Amino acid sequence: MGVGGADEIHPELTRPHTRLHASWLASYAEWPAGSHQDGAGLGADDDVTSQEGFAAWVAKLLRSADPAVVPAPGRAHSTYWWITHEDVCLGAIELRHELTPLLLEAGGHIGYSVCPRYRRRGLATWALDAALDRARSRDMDRVLLTCSPDNHASGRMIEKAGGVLEDVRDTVIGPKRRYWITL
Repeated sequence: MGVGGADEIHPELTRPHTRLHASWLASYAEWPAGSHQDGAGLGADDDVTSQEGFAAWVAKLLRSADPAVVPAPGRAHSTYWWITHEDVCLGAIELRHELTPLLLEAGGHIGYSVCPRYRRRGLATWALDAALDRARSRDMDRVLLTCSPDNHASGRMIEKAGGVLEDVRDTVIGPKRRYWITL
């Protein structure tokens, strides 16, 4: 079930599903304690260890894309995907359908992260390209992406995808490089 170092990875964007509970937990266990996984939609109060808690969290992620459901205050409608290979969770990506004031300042339309063991394999680039295709299919004209000024790999990836640096600014969640990609 694992993806080895020499194995070729054929990633997919998979909507969150309870069948991936064990795989998601194994991926989550590889992150440093207390670290934030951009694009995962995991909140401090979410219980992901129990079957019931995980099912509730998955349902919350899926509801967030439903235009009939009013988002929580300060939140935007979002579509979440897990980056997977043969049901192994490799990372996550989120497409926010609109920008709240905080997202305009610091978060952007797309958040993503790749499990530490699967980095440097082009997965984030692949997932960003796939999410940009989904944004185009939603008739979005342009999207905002942000990254920390010291995250040079993410900055290069965003630029390679067509990102144009608007500015670097201090935000309520720390300094951010802000890039716009015209679709």
